[in-house]
Amino acid sequence: MERYTPNTLENMGNRVIQGLYVIYSVGVYASPVCVLCAYRWENAYTHIRSALKVCAYVGLLLALAYTVRGVGRLMNNTYMKFMFTLTKLQYAHRPSRKEMEILRKYDFEFFAWPVNFDVSDDKQKPLQPIAEEESEREKVGYLSLSTAYMLVSLVGRPLIYPGSVGILQYLIGDFLLKGREKLVREFNGERNKIQTQDGNSIDTIFIDRRNSSQVEGKKLVICCEGNAGFYEIGLITTPLDKGYSILGWNHPGFAGSNGQPYPQQERNAVVAVMQFATHTLGYKQQDILVYGWSIGGYTATYAARVYPKIAGLILDATFDCVLPLAVQRMPQLLSPIVNVAIKTHFNLNNAVQLTHYPGPVCIIRRTRDEIITTDENELDCNRSCNLLMSLLQSRFPGLLCNASRHSLQQYLAIDPSMQESLLQDCNVNKDQSLSLIQAQMNQSEPFINLSDEEKVPLLLFLASKYLVDFNSTHNNPLDPQLFNPPWTALNVKDD
Repeated sequence: MERYTPNTLENMGNRVIQGLYVIYSVGVYASPVCVLCAYRWENAYTHIRSALKVCAYVGLLLALAYTVRGVGRLMNNTYMKFMFTLTKLQYAHRPSRKEMEILRKYDFEFFAWPVNFDVSDDKQKPLQPIAEEESEREKVGYLSLSTAYMLVSLVGRPLIYPGSVGILQYLIGDFLLKGREKLVREFNGERNKIQTQDGNSIDTIFIDRRNSSQVEGKKLVICCEGNAGFYEIGLITTPLDKGYSILGWNHPGFAGSNGQPYPQQERNAVVAVMQFATHTLGYKQQDILVYGWSIGGYTATYAARVYPKIAGLILDATFDCVLPLAVQRMPQLLSPIVNVAIKTHFNLNNAVQLTHYPGPVCIIRRTRDEIITTDENELDCNRSCNLLMSLLQSRFPGLLCNASRHSLQQYLAIDPSMQESLLQDCNVNKDQSLSLIQAQMNQSEPFINLSDEEKVPLLLFLASKYLVDFNSTHNNPLDPQLFNPPWTALNVKDD
């Protein structure tokens, strides 16, 4: 990948186009205010005519900018050589990896990138569970549903997924380019375009270390980024440092990926990424770890739900359900409409999805997290705690009683430095606990014959295995020493 230097004409055209794009991005979010002001103006008709004239002049300027840029590119031999290569591969049905080697030397607008994998090519699509939002929409009236949709479209989506906002992507565009260049140059990353079931194109990067001397290289880590995360500058650095093979991807509407990060599009995207990994890259489910950070826990848990045979699921700084966090951060007056909007359009319920996955799980709780908590001063208000409790409830319901719940709450509320002392006070013997749990799980009704006193150490033992504490705030990169395959000593039955 070499640095491309545009000539003067192309550079002029690019600057005008980029400037108009920024104005457009700001205008989209300012449009409700503009409409309201126009409605209140006494001479609204005159102002509208003036606005239409401005739009016409802007359109002419944009057309001129594209023309100037086009002429500049026609005069650039490097660009014309690139266009010849691109056009040739665009006409190919599915370019092979060998054919793509030449094109991967270039970095260009992703909409023109040839499709490397299309979900529709596979006739045996995995069965996708019915979205929980559908049942919620049936309970809501048309007026409330319409109001909720407007709120979500104008305010909710940009707040929940700020990385989808165009002006933010413009501001960090150079960082994304440099990050992508580093992944390609230093790690031999392969960029691919994946077509989803709903027609979106997902921008991905694949780093293959299967031929590495490190045993970790045989495993593929699929990374699900946060609400303002991009694979170019996101969480893939941690598993990279540990020597794993990597498949990173951007949410719909993020950088090269098109669409918008609504739940259905998110689910379709991660299913397409999983199919690409298993069908094109040749990985078995048992060789795949799914790693989700923050809101990426939603797509990570969904991938585990649809592909239950994966090697493990690592959930870092994520939550059980987004609703409590959304309600807390909005004015109390808007709570009813926020409640409807989230349940009908952004029902990101990781806890429910996790109940459908029987395999190994690691929940990483950041002890100074300021984002996924309802009270920064109380450690047990971190929503990772709720996710853990939901996991234990679904997998080991027989262990839940008043005494064990109380001990678990105490364990989650205290400083991590005091947890080992609490385990000793509650007579948690790790070897004995594991043996007893394994024996109980082979029974038809596990733990039903145990006393409350016997259940306490078993539940605390499980909590200590599923939960890993990280002394950090929300946005810091995960310490590579904490990135390990989830605990696998206990096999949970897949009902």
